Amino acid sequence: MTDLRIRTAGPADLDTVLAFWKSAAEGTSISDDRDGVERLVARDPEALILAERAGELVGTVIAGFDGWRCHLYRLAVHPDHRRQGIGSALLTAAEERFVALGGRRGDAMVLQRNARAHHAWRAAGYTPQEQWLRWVKRLTD
Repeated sequence: MTDLRIRTAGPADLDTVLAFWKSAAEGTSISDDRDGVERLVARDPEALILAERAGELVGTVIAGFDGWRCHLYRLAVHPDHRRQGIGSALLTAAEERFVALGGRRGDAMVLQRNARAHHAWRAAGYTPQEQWLRWVKRLTD
């Protein structure tokens, strides 16, 4: 996988990332728009991690750290590039970031219906916590 480049995203990458998520990510969120991702990169420039091969975006992960907990979002690999170690490389980069920041445990938000993702997360050493249920409230219209 020597041709795989892992790097953080910058403002110039945001439109490409948003388009990529439409084809490679499962599900969407209210913050999956230009303003939301722009705020993420402005607030934490190292949180959005990209994987590129031959200059093409092939994977993403958001490694958010709030000073206390490590949260993983938007682990996505292009369908034509799956099962090639890209997701693992992105998770390794995210986990290294967390450890460097003092993080002790990573957690991931994974859709219950996304069985393919469940296999990938388990293979990476993550386990579900069935006792937790996510509660959400929309703060804007």
